[in-house]
Amino acid sequence: MKSFCTRLAARLGLLGLSLLMLPSVQAAVDPDSLAPGLAPLAPWVGLTFRGELADSTPEQPKVDVQHWERILNGQAIRIMHSINEGEYGGETLVIWDSERQTIAYWYVTTAGFHTEGTITVDGNTYTSTETVSGNANGITQVEGSGEQLEDGTLLTRSRYLQNGQWVEGHSATYHEDPTAVVRFR
Repeated sequence: MKSFCTRLAARLGLLGLSLLMLPSVQAAVDPDSLAPGLAPLAPWVGLTFRGELADSTPEQPKVDVQHWERILNGQAIRIMHSINEGEYGGETLVIWDSERQTIAYWYVTTAGFHTEGTITVDGNTYTSTETVSGNANGITQVEGSGEQLEDGTLLTRSRYLQNGQWVEGHSATYHEDPTAVVRFR
């Protein structure tokens, strides 16, 4: 009986704490809302894009699928992507960093490296800057940009700081494709 009472008291303690947090939870009732700082990314949330990388050929296609979704009651956005059915891919967690007053993100890859960066959005364009950790090819920074055209096409481009030199990265042209699926192996 004593252990039951102890567990009940512990649960009621957590319940009391939960009730104290209720007013802050109620602020995020709208199932489609995003944290205000993430609002500039709203046009892409809920969409899936399929794109061909610029160096794709019929003999060696390079097809990237990316899916943007609202998570954690709108406090974050998850972007998952995979190239060639999971040959390479990654997952990005995007938040509004209130201390730095910026959109911040962390990207983890199937290649075993990860990045941390920030995004700036201006209308239908964005720029990103990230620091890379653990890349086997000597890449330590990435700068990227993207633009969504009026027809919905998403154009992306990047460059890398590799072994101390800036080099052109990848570029791709994406189209919305609700049937495309991000796959990992």
